[in-house]
Amino acid sequence: MAVSADIIDTPGVETMQHGRRPSWQQEGTEPDYRFSLANERTYLAWIRTALSILAGAVLVHQFASRLQPRGLVLAGTVLLCLLAAALCGLAYFRWRANEIAMRHAEPLPFPHVIPLLSVCLLMLGIFVGAMVAIA
Repeated sequence: MAVSADIIDTPGVETMQHGRRPSWQQEGTEPDYRFSLANERTYLAWIRTALSILAGAVLVHQFASRLQPRGLVLAGTVLLCLLAAALCGLAYFRWRANEIAMRHAEPLPFPHVIPLLSVCLLMLGIFVGAMVAIA
């Protein structure tokens, strides 16, 4: 079925195809779709990382029953869950900030999430190493 060009240029058709867009997505110029898709892939990579951390929390909670004290194991599990939740939220704001910067032809903002995640996982690694050494 062919669609005529005058239907595609109709303002209401774009709204129907793409749904309601936030105001910041209507500002500036539309970036090259390749950059938008790369930004989206990066966002999805952050989400996968958060899911991996959440899976690690479930693993610790279910299979680290021999580690003592149990309260510290539970605290580590809760911290992993909080880190995964925070990472999901930060991933969205990073994606949005990158999209806005691309729309206004500005440099991409500094990725504050990367040092935060690195420090959190470093502390977690030390914590888990200490727990295993004690047990």
